[in-house]
This record gives sequence, C-alpha cells and structure tokens, in this order.
Amino acid sequence: MLVFVSIVLITIYFREPSGGSLHGVQSAGAAVLRPFEVGAERVARPFRDAYGWFAGLVHAKSENARLRHQLDLYSQQVIQNQTAGRQNADLKRLLHYVGLPSFPAGYNYVASAITSRPPSEFQQQVGIAAGSVNGIRVNDPVVNADGLVGLVTQVAHNTAQVTLLTDPTLHVSALDEQTGAAGMVGHGQGRGTLIVDRVQKSLTVHQGDWFVTQGWKVGNLTSIYPPGIPIGVISGASLTDLDLYWQVQLRPRVDFGSLQDVLVLVPKTRK
Repeated sequence: MLVFVSIVLITIYFREPSGGSLHGVQSAGAAVLRPFEVGAERVARPFRDAYGWFAGLVHAKSENARLRHQLDLYSQQVIQNQTAGRQNADLKRLLHYVGLPSFPAGYNYVASAITSRPPSEFQQQVGIAAGSVNGIRVNDPVVNADGLVGLVTQVAHNTAQVTLLTDPTLHVSALDEQTGAAGMVGHGQGRGTLIVDRVQKSLTVHQGDWFVTQGWKVGNLTSIYPPGIPIGVISGASLTDLDLYWQVQLRPRVDFGSLQDVLVLVPKTRK
C-alpha cells in the first residue's frame, strides 16, 4: 500500500502545476526542516573533515612507504650494476694480463674472486673461492694485473687463504729492475708501505726505480715466485756512513684495499 500511495503521489506531483498543493506541502516541509539540515551539516562537518584528514594521512603514509620501497629496490639495482661493472672491468684486465708476454712463463692460472677480507690490521689474509679441487696448493704465488699480491698459505677443497704481501710474516727476494740491486721485500712500518732490506751499500738504487721478484734458481731449488713480477716503486732511499745497507721504502703497485679478483699461479709441471 505504501508503494501504491507513493506512486500515486509522485504521479499527481508531476502532473499538477508548480503552485499545486503537493508542491506547497514540499516547500513548507523543506522550510521547516532547513534549520535542522543546516545544524546537522555543521555538526557533521568537523567529523567529516577529520575523517578526510586521517584518510589522506593514511594514504600518504602508505604511498610514502611504497615509494621508499621502490627507491630501495632501484638503489640495490644500481649498486649491483656498479659492482658487476667493476668486476667485469677487473676480469677484463686480468685476462688482458694473461695474454701479455710479461705473464710468467711455465705457469697456468686459476682466476678467483676475493670472498673475505683481513679480520684486522695486524692480520693480512684474504679468502678466495678456489681450492685444491682447482689444482691450488700451499705456496702458490698470487698476482693480479698490477703485480704481486701474496702467497697461498692454506688450502681447502673449494677455498684457500692468501697471505698478502703487506703481512709482516711474508718476505720476497727482489731486485731493482733498473740497476739490478737485490734485497728482501717485507712489510714496512707505515700502513701501505713496503721496505727493501739487505740491499748492500755498494749497490745503486734510485727513487722511482721498480722492484720486481728476483726468481732465483740454485740447483734443484727454485724460488717460490717467478721472476719479473712487479712489486712496487721506490718512494724513498737513504744511506748514512754508519749504515751497512740501504734504507729503501717501496710504494706497492697493487692496491690491496680494493682487491676484487686475483690469479693463482700454478706450475705447468705440477702433476
């Protein structure tokens, strides 16, 4: 009945003129209810505004979190691309060095990435991702495209430990490439400095000369290191009347702080 009455009223409302009785009742009702409508609007407006503000704040926080996550992903991709680019450039330099005439004759090589860094300033060992399964043995020399890096001192199945040239326990027989003066290279007093010990005062050395591995051979005994591998350049050399030997300081050619990949030299005659 209510639906029927509503249809009848709607029909009459649309058929009667604008001054009809139903239009008059509607206008009167609207005038009576207007103050209540305005009051309800004013009461509801602060709550509606507060709801809109909180909804906007939640949306902004959510959008901010999404953008931060997206930025983190892009940053990680950039870092990964840069790292891959550096590793690729380093590997290209290693492969170029292998093809040069200066690469030690009589040696094969095992290329490996550095997997661990020195645990402290007083321990200069790094880990590599190659071991006995790759033919690596203790006392195999380790190089990169710049020069001598160090020596393999421990070997496992798939990993190995390399003692760097900057370790106080490592000493290498070397000679001045220009004058032929021979001595023993070891760790210096300052960080990133090498010294050349036992260079006789009767021999000649000059600042700027290169020291390389000597690579001696006496009978069946041979040096661990092949000859001619660059070690460093003389940054200072001094001699007094009371000294028996030159005091020679070397600046290493290898940047030990940025090592990424190395080559382990494996003798071809090894069975």
